[in-house]
Amino acid sequence: MTTVRADDPSRTFTSEMNHSDALSAVLARNWWAMAIRGVLGILVGVIAFIMPAATMLALVLLFAAYMLLDGAFAIIAAVRAARRHDRWGLLVLEGVAGFVAAAIAVLWPGITVLAFVLLVAAWALVSGVLMLMAALHLNIDHGRWWLVLGGAASIVYGVLLLVAPAIGALVLAWWFGIYAFVFGVALLLLALRLRARYRSGEAM
Repeated sequence: MTTVRADDPSRTFTSEMNHSDALSAVLARNWWAMAIRGVLGILVGVIAFIMPAATMLALVLLFAAYMLLDGAFAIIAAVRAARRHDRWGLLVLEGVAGFVAAAIAVLWPGITVLAFVLLVAAWALVSGVLMLMAALHLNIDHGRWWLVLGGAASIVYGVLLLVAPAIGALVLAWWFGIYAFVFGVALLLLALRLRARYRSGEAM
């Protein structure tokens, strides 16, 4: 008679395999949902390349919706805090700030896009300078010049965004399109693989 100890690692391994098999079976049965997500991702990527301005506008409106909801929840939290006689002033200010940001994004989407591009430019400049400063303390045989190259590229990118923010917004939209397209293709290929596995399981 074979006995299995409670702390036997083979039981954990078998349990993990069963969990993996169950998850694979669920994904295989719902391969069509994965395929739809992949197709949508590819479509969004293509639209971002064809209409980058509309893509940036959509992202701005999505940001506005998020800020609106965030402001509303902050106000709700402030009201509940006031009822409990807790501090609520900062929550109200946070909610108002969310409403103002949402209004600016809807009424002046161009300003919102410009602010986002300038934020990316500032990040690129700061990170580039920090990389160059770090390169001064790095030994040459440890790859100092690669760090210098990365820092210089970051600074050049930040300067280009500051000089031509409209082009920067266009590039950001294209990068988003690349991400969505690659993500969609990956999901679609996964769906096709799951479909094949599902059909082979039905044939058995």
